[in-house]
Amino acid sequence: MPQRASIFLSHSSKDRRFVERIARVLDAHKLSYWYSQRHIVGAQEWHDEIGKALARCNWFVLVLSPAATKSKWVKHELLYALEHRPYKGHILVLNLKKAKFKKLSWTLSQFEWISFTRGFDRGCKAFLRTWRKTRRPSLNDSKVARAAMESNHQPAD
Repeated sequence: MPQRASIFLSHSSKDRRFVERIARVLDAHKLSYWYSQRHIVGAQEWHDEIGKALARCNWFVLVLSPAATKSKWVKHELLYALEHRPYKGHILVLNLKKAKFKKLSWTLSQFEWISFTRGFDRGCKAFLRTWRKTRRPSLNDSKVARAAMESNHQPAD
């Protein structure tokens, strides 16, 4: 029987709003994940907690953006995933914004890429298919869409 998915979300802190939205989608679909903003509490040694999470998870999801390509921690996390067997065949790239991905690793082109450049909902549908899930809009999605309509702005991706 396949092991239950446990997802490590690797991202730049500058992409926190997007990752928060992804975390809400994962919560709504009852998928297990580790996200630094939610899983490192108070005075915990963040470096050690990241290492423990990388060792425990079996899916690596990289949120790719220009900020991510400049992050030394995203690079360290990716290198760990590339070198450890549980992540073999379980690395996804969420393409948030066009970025020079080779700054992180020339090998990224070998993995599955999911584009979020054409909208959050479209990207989520493709993302969730990885685990045979169907996108369910969350209450927060409705609030965001309603607020955007009221202010005549598009929801941020």
